[in-house]
Amino acid sequence: MTMLRDPSTKYRPFPQVPLENRQWPSRTITKAPIWLSTDLRDGNQALIDPMDAEKKTRFFDLLVKCGLKEIEVGFPASGATDFDYIQNLVRSGRIPDDVTPQVLTQARADLIRTSFDSLEGAKTAIVHLYNAVSPAWRRIVFGMEMPEIKQIAIDGAKQLRDNAARLPGTDWRFEYSPETFSTAELDFSIECCAAVMDVLQPTPAKPIILNLPATVEAATPNIYADQIEYFCKNLPNRESAIISLHTHNDRGTGVAAAELGLLAGGDRVEGCLFGNGERTGNTCLVTIALNMYTQGVDPELDFSDIDEVIATVEYCNQLPVHPRHPYGGELVYTAFSGSHQDAIKKGFAARERQNDERWEVPYLPIDPADLGRSYEAVIRVNSQSGKGGVAWVLEQDKGLKLPKRMQASFSHVVQAVADATSRELGAEDIWHAFEGHYLASEGKRFQLVDWAETHSGTDRIFAGKLTIDGAERSVSGRGNGLMSSVVAALAESGGPVMDIVDYSEHAIGQGSNVQAAAYVECRTADGKSLFGCGLDTDVATASVRAILSAANGA
Repeated sequence: MTMLRDPSTKYRPFPQVPLENRQWPSRTITKAPIWLSTDLRDGNQALIDPMDAEKKTRFFDLLVKCGLKEIEVGFPASGATDFDYIQNLVRSGRIPDDVTPQVLTQARADLIRTSFDSLEGAKTAIVHLYNAVSPAWRRIVFGMEMPEIKQIAIDGAKQLRDNAARLPGTDWRFEYSPETFSTAELDFSIECCAAVMDVLQPTPAKPIILNLPATVEAATPNIYADQIEYFCKNLPNRESAIISLHTHNDRGTGVAAAELGLLAGGDRVEGCLFGNGERTGNTCLVTIALNMYTQGVDPELDFSDIDEVIATVEYCNQLPVHPRHPYGGELVYTAFSGSHQDAIKKGFAARERQNDERWEVPYLPIDPADLGRSYEAVIRVNSQSGKGGVAWVLEQDKGLKLPKRMQASFSHVVQAVADATSRELGAEDIWHAFEGHYLASEGKRFQLVDWAETHSGTDRIFAGKLTIDGAERSVSGRGNGLMSSVVAALAESGGPVMDIVDYSEHAIGQGSNVQAAAYVECRTADGKSLFGCGLDTDVATASVRAILSAANGA
């Protein structure tokens, strides 16, 4: 079978929500929501090899360290593995007083009882009850009508109430999900939630959590936002409910749906670190949190060491975090394009001159240092890179500040290496290319052995010992300065005839370890530009070495 030329014969567009005067488009997110990690439940059930107790414990500890206060720890009625892990977690004293564990259960009396038993002894806990309410599930899966589906929810709520009374030692909280909310009739979802609230009698002081899942993402995220706003406007006793958002990524917009859902009245976000979960995954809590952070909103989650978070997630899930995943991916703070590299370099330079902490660096929406990443990893170089990236790497790695025209010239050297190797070049590769082209003496035509300078009136006389074409020779030259006298000495000894058109120097390091870097641009009689660099503890010697470096390029 191939794709249909007229998909409307098989698929129907999702209907619009009858919402007038929608408010969410004009709102902004100004505070963090309540966060719920479902890594140990929704994330775990989606793994080829579900986590064992050791991995679950390691993941739980990570979630606590990141600042999660509500954690869905499993599905205890699914079997002994989850039940034993949850019970051991409670009894071990591993759960901090300010962290609330949550478990999920279907709306069956025996399963609900088992779920409560798994959490017995916890200081506080959430039991999450769900049943599917949408037409396809009613018709295809259950063969039931609306009243029967609603009754399942009511009976489940009664079981929540009665089991909480059975185990009064825990501060029990309740969550109800009209599963498949995103594809159900809004008024029926409201009717089911209101019926559950009638049983459990929540109050503003002790609200119920109503989770409105995009169990399967079926429409654009604005439709989900409309659904949330409609629900919030029409739910009786809204002030006694926390509206929770549980989005999946079937259409690739799980993050957007959750963010717009917050604008529409949502109070809580359920998801997984780096978007693990069924099919295409749950919404990514890291992305939503750091999206807020880049807008100046404290997400109340801590990803200061993003690499540690990634390492733990990858170990526990046995799934890699994509190298281009927002904020955490290996490549998200790199730039391969030359123009991008140049812009980033200028952004960092401008930041050093500014008087405030405002972050404004082109192509980088967040400071990598805030997440424990190094500036040195910001730019990498390959055959597509320009002079800006190469210069940045040299400056950051070796302290060399190449003049602009020399940057352009050396970039061709680097690109030739990149083309020859067909791979990304690291800082060492770039340094070896620079060293071999400008600084190395072995195998070069002109090599400095020793030198001295004398004066004759206004002239400067360079007297040196050079190795020229493998033979040591004494040379001398006269000029109005040191460098012009070196150029003259080379010309009189069979070297290239050159004029100096540009010179610059700077110090590298501080104190007793300071070194001078000298750069020179010379031009031959036929108009060819030659660039040279010299390094030495003595700035004059560095200048001499720079002239010889340029001459070796003739």
